[in-house]
Amino acid sequence: MEIEVVTPKVTQFIRAHNLELKWEKAIALLRQNRRHPSLHTELLEPKDQLVYSFRLDRKYRVLFAIKGNTAFIFRVTNHYQ
Repeated sequence: MEIEVVTPKVTQFIRAHNLELKWEKAIALLRQNRRHPSLHTELLEPKDQLVYSFRLDRKYRVLFAIKGNTAFIFRVTNHYQ
C-alpha cells in the first residue's frame, strides 16, 4: 500500500510530540497490512464516509482514507478528545 500524507500538519504534529519512532513503525505495518492487529484499525462513523483510523499509541490515532492502493493520511488526533 502506498502512503501519502495530505497535509504538512501531520508531520509537524509527529515531530512536536516526539512520535517519530512510533510513526515509522506504524507506517511500515500499514504498508504491509492495513488490518495488522497492532494498528487497531477501525472504520469511523459515519461509515459511508470511509474514514479509518489506526493507533499510533494509546494516546494518539491517525485518520486516513483509502482510494485504490493508496492511504491518504490527513490528521493525527488525541484518542480521547
